[in-house]
Amino acid sequence: MKIGILTSGGDCSGLNAVIRAIGLSAFANIKNVELTGIPDGYGGLIRGESYPLRREDLEGILDRGGTILRTSRQPYKKMTQAEEDGTSRLQKMCANYRRMGLDCLFTLGGAGTHKTAALLCMEGCNVIGVPKTIDNDIYGTDVTFGFRTAVEVATESFDRIRTTAESHSRTMLVELMGNKAGWLTLETGIAAGADAILIPEIPFSPEAVAAFVCERLKSGRRCTMIAVAEGSVLASEAKYKKDERVFVRTERGETTVTPHLAEVLQQMTGAETRVCVPGYLQRGGTPCAFDRLLCTRLGEYAARLAGEGRFGVTVAVSGNRITFNALADIAGKYKLVDPNSETVRAAKNLGICFGDNA
Repeated sequence: MKIGILTSGGDCSGLNAVIRAIGLSAFANIKNVELTGIPDGYGGLIRGESYPLRREDLEGILDRGGTILRTSRQPYKKMTQAEEDGTSRLQKMCANYRRMGLDCLFTLGGAGTHKTAALLCMEGCNVIGVPKTIDNDIYGTDVTFGFRTAVEVATESFDRIRTTAESHSRTMLVELMGNKAGWLTLETGIAAGADAILIPEIPFSPEAVAAFVCERLKSGRRCTMIAVAEGSVLASEAKYKKDERVFVRTERGETTVTPHLAEVLQQMTGAETRVCVPGYLQRGGTPCAFDRLLCTRLGEYAARLAGEGRFGVTVAVSGNRITFNALADIAGKYKLVDPNSETVRAAKNLGICFGDNA
């Protein structure tokens, strides 16, 4: 059995741990198995690039961040579009899958990766997905690998930023990753003791946030810590499509709402306001113990599915069980924060502001 592995989309901690688990399990339990690494995600498959993965290649990578296979982003919308040579990227990938003689392809990635994996399945390729993203927004799984490590890193960053905010009596906006879903910002904000949390699922009013900061100032609390997801939206722009919001922000010279909010808060509250963006720190570095264990379980289970000949699926976490979903059932769907969830309600009951006046 010849198995291919690729890592696609944005990187995160734990990718190497999954590669290791898939490989070790396959070598131990599948007869005459051959492991093939495909570099640069779907980009490598489009170009037809691959190389053998040996058992020794899997040594010492459990705790290594990033991905030994490297990764790239390949926009889903372009997968079926004909290029200059008259063929689409999807057609090239399918042709190279067959040319490589693959019996199965593991795709480690997020929502976009899973959508492309579903296309490959429809074209007759045997695919097994493994859910990866620090956004934790893949439908059908309780948690994605890489998420817990990102929460740990973001929380530590938040803690460190708080000390300087307290020293200078500042209002500090910490912008965290999360374009469509606010899981990372929500859990980091609660874990780090944020005073306000702004996420894409709950459009906010700058005036409501400013009033909250003013109340804190009146009560003698000179420092306010606000966790802001990069995909957060103003209540006034929530009715617009994403392209329209992007146009308005570009006109203001911004890519996210955070700089605008900082300016508004400083004007309305008089408090010295700063923005800090931890950025790619949230993606990089050593996976935490939780993710190492999760990655090992996910990778082992994925290899087991391949040995059983069960394809067209993605591995998932349900409670404490590792299970799977059909790619066709989850591709193109997102798991978003429920504004009425127990977690959001608990945060509000603690006095955390979400900027929605509720």
